[in-house]
Amino acid sequence: MPLTTVETPTETDGASLSHGLKQRHLSMIALGGVIGAGLFVGSGAGIAAAGPSIVIAYALSGLLVMLVMRMLGEMSAAYPSSGSFSSHAERAIGPWAGFTAGWAFWVLLCTAVGLEGIGAAQIVHGWLPGTPEWAWVALFMVVFCGTNLAAVKNFGEFEFWFAALKVGAITLFLVLGVLALAGVLPGTDSPGGSHLTELLPNGGEGLVIGLLASVFAYGGLETVTIAAAESQDPVCGVARAVRTAMWRIAVFYVGSMAVIVALVPWDSPEVVENGPYVAALDRLGIPGAGQLMNVVVLVALLSAMNANIYGASRIGYSLVERGQGPKWLGRVSGGVPRVAVMASSVFGFLCVLLSYWRPDDVFAWLLNMIGAVILVVWIFIAVSQLRLRRRLERETPERLAVRMWAFPWLTWVALAGMATVFVLMAREPDTRVQLYSTGAMTLVLAAAGYAWQRARERR
Repeated sequence: MPLTTVETPTETDGASLSHGLKQRHLSMIALGGVIGAGLFVGSGAGIAAAGPSIVIAYALSGLLVMLVMRMLGEMSAAYPSSGSFSSHAERAIGPWAGFTAGWAFWVLLCTAVGLEGIGAAQIVHGWLPGTPEWAWVALFMVVFCGTNLAAVKNFGEFEFWFAALKVGAITLFLVLGVLALAGVLPGTDSPGGSHLTELLPNGGEGLVIGLLASVFAYGGLETVTIAAAESQDPVCGVARAVRTAMWRIAVFYVGSMAVIVALVPWDSPEVVENGPYVAALDRLGIPGAGQLMNVVVLVALLSAMNANIYGASRIGYSLVERGQGPKWLGRVSGGVPRVAVMASSVFGFLCVLLSYWRPDDVFAWLLNMIGAVILVVWIFIAVSQLRLRRRLERETPERLAVRMWAFPWLTWVALAGMATVFVLMAREPDTRVQLYSTGAMTLVLAAAGYAWQRARERR
């Protein structure tokens, strides 16, 4: 479809939403968005597979994510929208693309809310074994649904303090780790480079597994561009968040992986059993390291629940505003799409119930279906940026507050990187099912979106 046939005013689709987020909220959401439970816990499996080369894996996937964020930042600064990449895909490619990217991401976020609720409940259940896990999940759902039903500044305040705790925890970890490696931490002997003698202990296959694990650990960075539409200065907020993405990824992800593999033998059972951060703190002799990290992981999970309910509700609202969903889902009161918040929370809680009722078939199928959604979203972002950049340069160059580096070459490099990840997923038995399931869901959504688009054109 030619670009000139799609002129949906996506930059104004958040007009009836409030603008209660301040710059400090956006800055901390951007900081905290890169620090999730996947980093604290999930990175252990990647280290066990890749060994010290996990640092290379996180650096390579981090470069890909930086390019994606830069492209998304360019479009979001030019067209601030609560629909973010979904709105950009509609504007650049066609309504079917916005429909596909938006609803796929909505399902991903709602399912993630359920998974994070289960993880958080398991931690609290470990502290209070006499309490049922489902009761904790229900409590967390009620709290964060209520937070998001209130004014958007409440969401911003919760995320501000959640992110501050996560940033503080990982910064303290990095400082202690560097001091230990330098041999100046009292009561600790520096291991030097004794744990780094073999870069690829499991060969290239181990690096591939580590690379795939690292790619999906970066999910959540997109929230800041969704939230920016409800800030007091969307263009400035997006620009600042994107411009600091590089050092945030380098310090928090690549830096912490380097510290961990230098402090702890990569094949230590504790790396997977207890998590890499707990294993590293135990090596430093930090008392109560396990419980301390459990608190941090709990905060990371609760933060993700809060952010994902917010993100799902805004994506759903934006889709309805553009005529791509049931109208009742787009009702706004008090500057908040409260029906979309409720629907997103109910779907998340349904995922929790499925994990109890049908863990071996329905819930497993749902997890596989969303396994590679983030890669699908990234592809839509890259293709949209390729098409919108030329239009912006030709029609409204003053909107380019953020520019993609070395356009269009690095955009094509990013697309080649995504294609490589897809090929690697197809090679690995554990990720092949996820790839095919996500592909099937994407095709179904694309077909539905295209049918809807054709029907609208006929009308």
